[in-house]
Amino acid sequence: MPAVRELRRCVTELGFIGLRMLPWLWEAPPTDRRYYPLYAACVELGVPFCTQVGHTGPLRPSETGRPIPYIDQIALDFPELVIVCGHIGYPWTEEMVAVARKHENVYIDTSAYTSRRLPPELVAYMRTGGGRAKVLFGTNYPMIFHHKALEDLDSLALDAETRELYLQGNTRRVFGLAAG
Repeated sequence: MPAVRELRRCVTELGFIGLRMLPWLWEAPPTDRRYYPLYAACVELGVPFCTQVGHTGPLRPSETGRPIPYIDQIALDFPELVIVCGHIGYPWTEEMVAVARKHENVYIDTSAYTSRRLPPELVAYMRTGGGRAKVLFGTNYPMIFHHKALEDLDSLALDAETRELYLQGNTRRVFGLAAG
């Protein structure tokens, strides 16, 4: 309950626009029952839940970053919860794409990856009708600066609308940010 109260305070008093949680840090998967009150509070507050999917950079167990079963189960348990999955889910990127396709409320962000390193299956998904609205640009700043993350963006061969959605439109929509 202290964490739920702090989340409410941060959103209502400080203007926070999401909850970021790293399950590997606690060595507890995203489906751990202790997180569920926070998910419910995110739904009530209208803010996304952001997490890391895929392997961990630090020398910690990576299992908690699996999209299936963890993100899949949360999306089933909380269909109103907006879930933003950072770091594309590598080496389980195909699982991450499958979960995003399956659940309207699941999104993928590309933080920690440069355009050059995005896997072909993710780029192909971004070019589809459904996928173009589900992938958000990210950098993992200060580890990757914006200009570095955007190098080779043209090589993704995104049409103008998909490119705009990827670079800003999807993020504005998902986080309720005004244009400009």
